[in-house]
Amino acid sequence: MSDKPRSIFEGKGEDEAFPFAQGRHPSSAKGGDRISERDVSGVMNFEGESGFGSMRFVEALPGIMVSFNEFRMAGYLSAFATSRDVLCVDWCKEGRIEQPMPNGSYAYVSSGDLKIDDRSCHAGRFVFPTSHYCGITVSFDLAKAPGSIRRALPGFSIDLHDVKRRLCLDGRPLMLRDCRRMGHIASELYDAPARAQRAYCQIKALEVLLFLDSLDPAFEGKGLPYFPRSRVARVKAARDLMVSDLSADVTVEKAAQSASMSLTAFKECFKGIYGASPAAYVRSMRMDMAAKMLRGTDMRVVDIATSVGYDSPSKFSAAFKAATGLAPSEYRQRR
Repeated sequence: MSDKPRSIFEGKGEDEAFPFAQGRHPSSAKGGDRISERDVSGVMNFEGESGFGSMRFVEALPGIMVSFNEFRMAGYLSAFATSRDVLCVDWCKEGRIEQPMPNGSYAYVSSGDLKIDDRSCHAGRFVFPTSHYCGITVSFDLAKAPGSIRRALPGFSIDLHDVKRRLCLDGRPLMLRDCRRMGHIASELYDAPARAQRAYCQIKALEVLLFLDSLDPAFEGKGLPYFPRSRVARVKAARDLMVSDLSADVTVEKAAQSASMSLTAFKECFKGIYGASPAAYVRSMRMDMAAKMLRGTDMRVVDIATSVGYDSPSKFSAAFKAATGLAPSEYRQRR
């Protein structure tokens, strides 16, 4: 494994431009994180104690890259930094990603949300609060992309540098909630037939530029709420308390008290981080654990119910069926 993966934009030995390439040094690895080199198909794989991830790259044009990102892990450590002038557009299909903000707070990008930035503050720990993130990144190297676009489409007159100046202010990401215009473009990339995917990426990258050129953040819709770092840390600690023993019943009120927050503030911040209310989140964790037990053990259903916090097998069965569409016994038969 090399210390620094080669840039996709540049030849070996030149400055790293690709804004999502994960340049790593062994000394920066923590928690068992490991990033392998890209294979010949343009895939970068991520491995860690909490799970795995991958990024599949398609070069639309020189200086323009589309990556299809899929992570099923709690997070990983990135040491990436670039001195190059880049513009990156991230659209979330599923899951959540924690976005540090310059003022020390956090925002959370979730399904349908859009993020635009220049990767000036990209190094650090990437956190996926629900251990899942799936989305598309369209990246532009401003030193190369304009020339590629002019050669491919001489009449295309959008100024990438002007777009970046308008949308990336002081290194602060621009984030928009439920951006349907970008969602339409991204969904067609996912639906593109494999034999024509590069052609689709070329067309859709230009569509992204047309969208960015017309984008007025003031009228586009709501941005994402920010949560102070200290509050996020307290809510995460309370979340750990709530799920540390799923057979116990830690009430939302007790969790909020442990975080030294009002019930309203705790619920708001918890949903911002995890995308669900505290009660719904814990119920989901209980159902996930029960499903693992049904698949991987021969424990009685009544004992599984107790181990995930249900003193009534009938209530557990009803909750499990509501979550999975199958009664526990039916689920076990299909494992």
